[in-house]
Amino acid sequence: MPYTQSQIDEEQAHFANVIETFRHYVPYSLAANNRRRKDLFTLPFEDRELLEGLGYKQKLSEVDKAIRANGEFLSEIVKNPEIFGHDADGLEDGEDVNVDEARDQVSRSDDETMTKKASGHPPHSHSHGDHSNSHSHSHDHASNHSHSHSHPPADAHRLNITSTGRKKPYRPTDFDMDKLRSTLKQFVRDWSEEGKAEREAAYKPMKDALLAHFENKSAEERSKLRVLVPGAGLGRLAWDIASLGFACQGNEFSHYMLLSSYFILNRTDKIDKYKIYPYVHSFSNVKSKTALLRPISIPDVMPSALPPGSNFSLVAGDFEEIYGAEDEDDELEPHSGQWDAIMTCFFIDTAKNIVNYLRILHRILAPGGVWINLGPLLWHFENNSTNDPSIELDLEEVKTLAWNIGFEISNEKTISTTYVNNKESMLGYVYEAAFWTATKKL
Repeated sequence: MPYTQSQIDEEQAHFANVIETFRHYVPYSLAANNRRRKDLFTLPFEDRELLEGLGYKQKLSEVDKAIRANGEFLSEIVKNPEIFGHDADGLEDGEDVNVDEARDQVSRSDDETMTKKASGHPPHSHSHGDHSNSHSHSHDHASNHSHSHSHPPADAHRLNITSTGRKKPYRPTDFDMDKLRSTLKQFVRDWSEEGKAEREAAYKPMKDALLAHFENKSAEERSKLRVLVPGAGLGRLAWDIASLGFACQGNEFSHYMLLSSYFILNRTDKIDKYKIYPYVHSFSNVKSKTALLRPISIPDVMPSALPPGSNFSLVAGDFEEIYGAEDEDDELEPHSGQWDAIMTCFFIDTAKNIVNYLRILHRILAPGGVWINLGPLLWHFENNSTNDPSIELDLEEVKTLAWNIGFEISNEKTISTTYVNNKESMLGYVYEAAFWTATKKL
């Protein structure tokens, strides 16, 4: 299916805006911290003296340093974003995006094919390491339990044109920066020792269920079993599944997540190579300066340490458009009945139409395959401001719908888990997440 010029232009503009958000992180965040200094000087002299005696001004200076350190890390991510086959400088200068060339450059696995475009975002895949192996549709369960919907405000990515017809530099919005801050916290969840407990609560039951379902398969047979992880985020669950010997493909829509996952998986050659400071953006519910400024080392494992011959890749694009596409289109990879397992972790509530999500999951699952789910029902498009449709079911309705579509649900339980939780905060949210395994009814 050929891409229109408007789709290519929209993809280029959105990608350039995401890059600009990464690049504006430091001035944006320093300005937010400087607001605290200005507020300090609005106080009476006696009050300022008391606060200075507590070391408040010194803390602000240390936060500035942490922000700059984060900025250096984020700059590394977008220094050469090869996932798109272009460098950021070229995009900033208005270089045309050659979608076909980008596909060739980023897809290194012979048995992985380019798939259908996301809305306005031509897709691409990339394999990780030397193995043969969302517009932000990412999960905002992280944003203080608020409904930070996965779509930007209506005008968030509108081109800024001057009266002379020349495009002004993009100025990232608060929404853009919130996505970037959430990405920093996602690094903690997926690629740090501190995130291990959260991963154990969420990912381990899913991996155990996958192994149990295919317990009679040999290692050779397991390597041929295809596992799909929609909403893969920064890729740790998909990486873990590939580490178990399965052929695993992640799918992600968010450019923030895609750029970051590509960097950590393909451009990181040492455990604990980077230090980030993900908690310096808010002073609320902080126990101590140490908690606010504590560094998090990433990654906690070597991303290249997959078994020899591992089949591991990520495909960028909208889940419904890629995996819901009709197989009759010869340009697309067939998906109907092709996936031996599908792992949905904090994913199904990203649906606008949950009926279509479940139909796709059922259609692409292979006979004898398994759908393993864990997550809440924080419907991402509920009460949205952009007139997107949103169907919001309760848990019993979701399970009944799954039955009606053709799933047999078993192994149900509730798992208490957090999502990008700050363990040193005075505030935290715990999800009573629904877990199940499901197969196609015979």
